[in-house]
Amino acid sequence: MPITPYLAGHAFDPETIEVMSSALEQVCDNLGIKIEPRRKNPAAEVIAEKIIQHAQRGVRTKMALYLATIAEFRLGDRRPN
Repeated sequence: MPITPYLAGHAFDPETIEVMSSALEQVCDNLGIKIEPRRKNPAAEVIAEKIIQHAQRGVRTKMALYLATIAEFRLGDRRPN
């Protein structure tokens, strides 16, 4: 799933956009969020915004974007063992 529909006014080089798109797919897969190319998904939009924020701060590898983003969504997951 390309992240480009969520970039609205943000400029990144093509390589970074590819890395961000890959991170978006990986985070959504991990969280069980289905992305359909022709339909907007509010959850995917929130994830994309987080990835964009991290990339703006200089996080540029797929793994670093994935870990930084997934950590934000896993903070609330404090189920007892």
